[in-house]
Parts: sequence; structure tokens; C-alpha cells
Amino acid sequence: MIFEELSLEGAYIIEPEPETDERGFFARTFCRREFSSHGLNCRVVQCSISYNQFRGTIRGMHYQAAPFMETKLLNCIKGSLYDVIVDLRPQSITYMKWEAVILTGENRRILYVPEGFAHGYQTLAHSSEVYYQISEYYNPDSQRGIKWDDPVLAIPWPINNPIVSLRDQAWPYLKMGGKKLI
Repeated sequence: MIFEELSLEGAYIIEPEPETDERGFFARTFCRREFSSHGLNCRVVQCSISYNQFRGTIRGMHYQAAPFMETKLLNCIKGSLYDVIVDLRPQSITYMKWEAVILTGENRRILYVPEGFAHGYQTLAHSSEVYYQISEYYNPDSQRGIKWDDPVLAIPWPINNPIVSLRDQAWPYLKMGGKKLI
């Protein structure tokens, strides 16, 4: 696997290195030893799949508050995504900055999202699926979010008039200097 650190401190894109033959290929997508050697959280307690029927669907921006903050390892197994992460760690040099990457079923790139980050994406194709490996159990009382169109972040989502759930429409806008996020 090839580990490429993104511009946000502690976030990575991981490129599988396929071994190919006449049958196709085989590639590792997770190795505790390699993740540990890069100082990354290796704990996985939950795996989930998200299926998105329509192009333009936005899910996010989600995170869990302390003491249930999550590290997420995710990849698009079908379709394509404009995937966005936001650093919410006040002590970080990249605090309140965001970055977007394109994940597709074809490029097989994997996004490592450290705890203390909000995460969301917009589907760029119909029938897109996302596979998650998560370091912490889901805790409904710790569930948090930031409104996907927050003007402080000004994320340029690629598809206008997105499909957004009522729950994601209800997340608050950021209030700089307001209540603690994580």
C-alpha cells in the first residue's frame, strides 16, 4: 500500500498496490502493521456500507464527539464520490480547514479520516456505494454534524440542487468561537 498524507494533518489517501495475473488482481486494503508504522489508528470495531441511489446525494458532514470520536477508513466500492473532510481539532495546525478527494470504484483509493474530523460526500454517479471501517462503536448521543452548505467552510459541492436528508439539513452552521465541536 502507498500512504500519501493529505494537506490536513493526519489524513491520508491510501493506494492499494494490486498484484495482477490472468485472473485479475489481488490487493491489500488494510494491514495493522503498515498502518501502525505510519502512526495511524488500527482499531476497527465496526464496518458499514452506505448505498446511494441517486447522483448528487450529499451525506454529511458527520462526526462523533468525545469520548466516542471515530477514525474512519473508507472507500467507494461502486460509483464515485466527491469526499470531503474537515479538521475540527482546535489544537491542529489545519484546524477548520477542509480537503476534498475523488473516490471511485475504479481508482480504489482509500481515505483515512482521523478522529476529530467531520466527514461527508456527494455522489457523482447513480448507485454509489461506500464501505467504512470505523474505530469506535456508533453512539447516538455523541452523533454530531455540521451543515453541508456552511458558509464558513464554503465547500464547492460539484452538483447543484443536491439530495440531502432532513437530518443533514438540520445540522447547525458553524459558529466560530461558539460551543465546543468535539
